[in-house]
Amino acid sequence: MTATDPALTALANGWAALYVLYGRIDAQIERALQAGHDLSVREYSLLDVLARQHDGEGGHLQMKQVADAVVLSQSATTRLVTRLEDRGLLSRYLCPTDRRGIYTDVSDAGLKLLEQARPTNDAALREALDEAAKNPALAPLVEAVEAVNPAGGASAAPPGRR
Repeated sequence: MTATDPALTALANGWAALYVLYGRIDAQIERALQAGHDLSVREYSLLDVLARQHDGEGGHLQMKQVADAVVLSQSATTRLVTRLEDRGLLSRYLCPTDRRGIYTDVSDAGLKLLEQARPTNDAALREALDEAAKNPALAPLVEAVEAVNPAGGASAAPPGRR
């Protein structure tokens, strides 16, 4: 394959379209969450990830798991967690069995804010997808996103992007 190979060009075009769709969705949700709840997409995503841990015993994640879940570096995750901790939306504590491990847990205030912000996130996502579907280059990607999790199914999408 060469750099001008049609297959590579098609892949690059597909990636560019996917990147445009992601950027539009991210920007739409960011504006809505900031305006309505003083939350960024990353902050919302982190609260959502942690809230999902409350289904069973524990309800916490180690910092590395948090970084993986919100797709950030360890240092960016630490800054994000610190911002939310300073706002009283989550807490950190040492693992009781391994003092080297640090857990992160969403607070009651964080759960309440997440509950208030979820409809805003979902409406902004729907609006961004509906707008993108009008673009012939993005419409197939919107269909693919919608096909990943048919209505009523359990969410498999990253938080903030449901």
